Amino acid sequence: MRYVSTRSAEVPGLPFCDILLEGLAPDGGLYLPESYPQVSAETLAHWDALLHDQGYAAVAFEVLSLFVDDVPAADLRAICERAYAADVFGDPVVPVTELSDDVWLAHLSEGPTAAFKDMAMQLLGQLFEYELGRRGQVLTILGATSGDTGSAAEYAMRGRHGITVFMLSPQGRMSPFQQAQMFSLDDPHIVNLAVAGTFDDCQDLVKAVLGDAPFKAAHSIGAVNSINWGRVVAQVIYYVVAYLRVTHAARTAGQPLPKVSFAVPTGNFGNICAAHVTRQMGVPIDALILATNENNVLDEFFRTGVYRVRSGAEETSSPSMDISKASNFERFVYDLLGRDGARVAELFGPGLRATGVIDLSGTPEFATLRERYGFMSGTSTHADRLATIRAVEGADGVVIDPHTADAVKVAHDLRGSIDGAIVVTETALPVKFSATIVEALGREPQRPAAFEGIESLPRHVTDIPADADVLKQIMSDRLASRTQG
Repeated sequence: MRYVSTRSAEVPGLPFCDILLEGLAPDGGLYLPESYPQVSAETLAHWDALLHDQGYAAVAFEVLSLFVDDVPAADLRAICERAYAADVFGDPVVPVTELSDDVWLAHLSEGPTAAFKDMAMQLLGQLFEYELGRRGQVLTILGATSGDTGSAAEYAMRGRHGITVFMLSPQGRMSPFQQAQMFSLDDPHIVNLAVAGTFDDCQDLVKAVLGDAPFKAAHSIGAVNSINWGRVVAQVIYYVVAYLRVTHAARTAGQPLPKVSFAVPTGNFGNICAAHVTRQMGVPIDALILATNENNVLDEFFRTGVYRVRSGAEETSSPSMDISKASNFERFVYDLLGRDGARVAELFGPGLRATGVIDLSGTPEFATLRERYGFMSGTSTHADRLATIRAVEGADGVVIDPHTADAVKVAHDLRGSIDGAIVVTETALPVKFSATIVEALGREPQRPAAFEGIESLPRHVTDIPADADVLKQIMSDRLASRTQG
């Protein structure tokens, strides 16, 4: 398996481990496989049996093996077993439960930081450490977070040999719990930087630094944001597993398999991009339901064909989706436009910088988008989130977080147009957004014992302006004494 940039068909394909450490392609594009591996009904039946006999890690190995051919099989299997061990995620990993109206919940938040990002980050940490050890190299990770990516990355990377993490977050825009998770870590190789601005500003800083090729090379900088293909492919695994869990009973009984759709709360298009890849592999996913909050840039595109970047993201009660520039959207557009790298480079490079708009509304590609790729979309508001949290708790006795509520709301809005099961991908445990839960239900959400008193711990964070030169100077100073050992 080789990987190419979304912005150039001329760059020779690279193996997985090379792009794992590189993150963003040199031309500013994102990496994707030269072609998606295809999965047969027989393979899915085999994976279903494997899941129920050996568990999540066994299926993870099988899926990853389709994308990773430069890690020995025994090593890759061991990496998966360590990443998805029961003492990390519980047992079973990614259980799926049924709510009302044939809506299901894929529980992705049972990891160390109570957010779905753990599902990819724990694997990524194992892969980074393995490959750096194999090459005798070090890695500087630069990331941006609107909430959950940062803590998931830091918990996955702390204590790993040869890795230093610089994590950017928007000042005052994360929940107190999210801030505490990140800023309470006292590790010289974990550097938290609070940026005066929005998540989009943080993301722009990451791209600016990664776009400085000499600086990137001098400091061995890679990425853990979903611009890194390793994040996306790790998420493909849980879509496969959730599909298998929902269809298991019918398959075991020899009955026709139900239709299965996924509803995904979406800000940066990373999570639903993994769902798109899973569908392109041949896993029979019916619809992909994209749910946004008030920052509905992506919903607007899938309804109108116009991608219109806003001047800034509105602050909402589902803050991890407060994003106005969706980095992973470029991966989907690359597929949508027949993998025309030159066209994508123009749209997402000079074109987007000049106008802030990508207009595909009159194209034949957009006209057939729903039929070819299964996308549907909708928007949820604060009032919707509160009402949905109350409704799910009342009907099913389950408390969901505000981002998951966005997806449940949109799923119910589109229920009449979709046959079969709708699986909502859970975003986080409700404790991470307790203020909204209190507003909706009048009580604090349950807090796991591991997180008691986290907000009172000392904070380790530095405030910085949204200035790439300032960021690079801080990184240079902190890395000056780093040695390979």
